[in-house]
Amino acid sequence: MATNLAIDDVLLNTALTTGGLKTKKDTVTLALREFIQRRRAEDIISLFHNVEYAPNYNYKKLRRRK
Repeated sequence: MATNLAIDDVLLNTALTTGGLKTKKDTVTLALREFIQRRRAEDIISLFHNVEYAPNYNYKKLRRRK
């Protein structure tokens, strides 16, 4: 999909050299992937201490080999 965006040249060039990538397209693609990954990780982290486990759950019992 072709898209025209007004992206700050200083930011883009800094990201390009920092990332060690060859093209602006690769730089933007990587930046978007990392953005999505970070936001998803934040969503998962926000669940910490919010999940209630069954009081009779025994993880050690599930580890036993047969």
